[in-house]
Amino acid sequence: MLVFLMLKEIDCRGLTCPQPVINTKKALEEIEEGTVITVVDNLAAKENVTLFAQNAGCEVKVAEKEGNYILTINKRKAFSEKIKPPKPSETLYFITSNQLGEGSPELGQILIKSFLFTLTEQQLAPQTLIFLNSGVYLTTAGSPALEELQVLSDKGTEILSCGTCLDYYKLKEKLEVGRISNMYEINDYLTKTGKVITI
Repeated sequence: MLVFLMLKEIDCRGLTCPQPVINTKKALEEIEEGTVITVVDNLAAKENVTLFAQNAGCEVKVAEKEGNYILTINKRKAFSEKIKPPKPSETLYFITSNQLGEGSPELGQILIKSFLFTLTEQQLAPQTLIFLNSGVYLTTAGSPALEELQVLSDKGTEILSCGTCLDYYKLKEKLEVGRISNMYEINDYLTKTGKVITI
């Protein structure tokens, strides 16, 4: 029996997060088996698409040519995302700042550390923590809250930091706990979680 493998090429140069991920997802959904070649022109897009495809169970090879990244994504079996959205009963904390509340920055940083410590003392650890904007300072080297976040991670809490935010603050190489995420995945979590608490 002959199996015809599809080949699709998509040009995502000049597109910002999360468009390269969305375009790649659509292309993969359009074929049952085969190869999608995605071309991007920045490191963040390369890493976001690579992460998405790998989490979806695909093989990814990356080549660099003339300032562009060429991602060859092989889909050899039924496409199903391995990134499973949280169940409706689970709680997600959306942390958008490295301090809690308005007013004194010093006090705000003390409060956010105290808040995260409180989460470690709960009987049930939260399912997910997502860090956005200056919140990513909390998951990187020098953060006063790394001990608390590591405790939560050890308890099974998934910790995600926005890749675009890490890039903006030049912190990507300093990530200490959890993993890098992208706006497509973050939006997926936010829209499919029963309870979202924004900090």
